[in-house]
Amino acid sequence: MNWGYGRSWTASLGWGDWPAWLGCLAAVVALVISTRAQRDGRRSANAAEKSVAAAEASVEEVRLSPLASERSATVAEETLADQRREAAEEEASRPRVDLRVEYSGGGMFLLFNQGAARAENIRAVGEYPAMRSWPAGLSLGGNEPHTFMMAGDYEDPVPAVIKVVWDGQDEPVSLRVPQSNA
Repeated sequence: MNWGYGRSWTASLGWGDWPAWLGCLAAVVALVISTRAQRDGRRSANAAEKSVAAAEASVEEVRLSPLASERSATVAEETLADQRREAAEEEASRPRVDLRVEYSGGGMFLLFNQGAARAENIRAVGEYPAMRSWPAGLSLGGNEPHTFMMAGDYEDPVPAVIKVVWDGQDEPVSLRVPQSNA
């Protein structure tokens, strides 16, 4: 019988075969490492593609940002214009005080509120020595008159204009005083 074939294959190895086996083992290790490196490279490439896509989206967003800002500013301006228009319409529709001075005869005059709003605490601004019978806390409703007297002389003539204020109207309003024909 041929016992050379029956013995184990490890017993038949000689010292010259070990470098070949070590080379084969190194090749397998290199194959595993290169496979992992290739997989990592693929992941890195995918991540880079995602990063490029995100950067492109960001660039697009930056490009559209001025347009969005401009649209936002336009909408804000339109809203402000609408608010101002509504406030002006509301102000125009609000009842107003409309004071007039009319000559009644002799030294008598009428302070007449031709407006629809009530004027509370009407006060003359300035000194009018010719003016008499102007009560403190004078209030006039819509279409309501008040009679007062102004008697002038050479030193203190009847003024051509009197200035008045009332609650809610702090800026003096000038009222023309009609002159008597006498």
